[in-house]
Amino acid sequence: MTTSTIDPKTLKTWLHDGAEIALLDVREHGQYGEAHLFYGIPLPFSRLELDAPRLVPRRGVRVVVYDDGDSHVAQRAAAQLAALGYTDVHVLQGGAPAWKAAGYVLFAGVNLPSKTFGELAEEVYHTPRVSADQLAEMLARDDKVVVLDGRPVSEFHKMNIPSATCCPNGELAYRVRRLVPDTTTPIVINCAGRTRSIIGAQTLINLGLPNPVYALENGTQGWYLNDHVLEHGGTRRYTDDSGNTDLRPAAKALAARFDVPVVSAQTVQQWATETARTLFLCDVRTPEEFAAGSLPGAQHTPGGQLMQAGDQYVGVRGARLVLVDDDGVRAPTIASWLRQMGHDASVLEGGLASGLALTPSTTPAAPSLRTIDAQTLAARIEKNDVAVIDLRGSMQFRAGHIPQARWSIRPRLAADVKSETRQLVLVADDAALAAWTAASELAGMPTPLLLEGGMTAWRDAGLPVEATPTLPADSDCIDYLFFVHDRHDGNKEAARRYLAWETGLVAQLDAQEKAAFRLPAPLVTLRA
Repeated sequence: MTTSTIDPKTLKTWLHDGAEIALLDVREHGQYGEAHLFYGIPLPFSRLELDAPRLVPRRGVRVVVYDDGDSHVAQRAAAQLAALGYTDVHVLQGGAPAWKAAGYVLFAGVNLPSKTFGELAEEVYHTPRVSADQLAEMLARDDKVVVLDGRPVSEFHKMNIPSATCCPNGELAYRVRRLVPDTTTPIVINCAGRTRSIIGAQTLINLGLPNPVYALENGTQGWYLNDHVLEHGGTRRYTDDSGNTDLRPAAKALAARFDVPVVSAQTVQQWATETARTLFLCDVRTPEEFAAGSLPGAQHTPGGQLMQAGDQYVGVRGARLVLVDDDGVRAPTIASWLRQMGHDASVLEGGLASGLALTPSTTPAAPSLRTIDAQTLAARIEKNDVAVIDLRGSMQFRAGHIPQARWSIRPRLAADVKSETRQLVLVADDAALAAWTAASELAGMPTPLLLEGGMTAWRDAGLPVEATPTLPADSDCIDYLFFVHDRHDGNKEAARRYLAWETGLVAQLDAQEKAAFRLPAPLVTLRA
């Protein structure tokens, strides 16, 4: 395959020419999070075949992939994308370093457009906030205040403000009147940092809620940095029957304020036949509701996370997003934010009752691997006639792995085993991931075996597990972003650096990146 390449200047033009583009960073997550392009979508090479069809469903869309400029991962990813049927794939010459050398900015962190938007939204709306100390005083006085945590249940479980109730931002408009029936009770919205605190609070304000509403400044990190104690393992959340449509008129008015189109099932069906545009049908309800049934062709994009981490669900800049709910509250509220973020977002008329049925996107079938059971593998390890390669996350490997196993990851696998003469046995959480990795990286070698049932089966068999807290070395853990995770592990300096990073995002934008947002008031002047 001959790979088409483009230079940074051309890519910069493409990113702002109004046509659809999928800009894919194919390095592993830790590498991506250290320094990447503002619109870069994380699609690690190790998961390419699993995630590309979901993130980039239209095979004819313009695609640009990039890496660190030296590893050739982008060229390998481009070849795999072509094999999957993508017809317009390009590689950024020189990767991320060339982008920086051309005078453009590389950004650290994850979910950049969403987090930057949160900072801009606070500046434009002047979202009211309370400090950790102020909230602590309110709680100590037993004031009539309700704290709602705008993160998903899984994140809330890690740590939460005492007394807080988990209500993800996408659910606020639908559930707040049951959670806080008294219209005079102050409401404080928090997250782990800043973005969801700001967006959650401003959501209720934009809906015209009469309650005093505040964002908790710096979220759980601000609470911790001010020496207040967090709770861990919390399970307090909205109840399943807390949904109500009291705010439906307000949500409809809010959507109209930001020119959110309401589209019929017939229109969306027509859009689905167009070969020049990408369409995402987004069910914004809870995981439980989606699991109970949705529209054919819809993907689950919980509303709060679609606003917070859209790059985990939508990989095409400029695509059409059609939002679906069954209440007429959540979809228009979320769409009002997505329009301000610059997305072409609409609401499906009638929601789940619309009768819309699209053809679901398909993921290509993975190659097959022969398996080996745990007991047989243990016996062969004793004979030293197998080499066990663990493809799980580096932090999972550190926490517990098969003795004598080595950790590896797709971009490095071929080099890691090039001198190995023994039978390879792969350990993975996802059999498809292991199969795709083997097919692309171990071609020409004897086909490896896959541990049947993975580490769960090994543990269930009562076989020994070894922990190595410092292996692989930090420098080898290219799949793990220490920058993000250390702030929640008792490292106050990491938390301070993270908050400084968030508040510094706006200053790094160029004029075109900033103009892509569509907030209602004039944006602040770029800081020097």
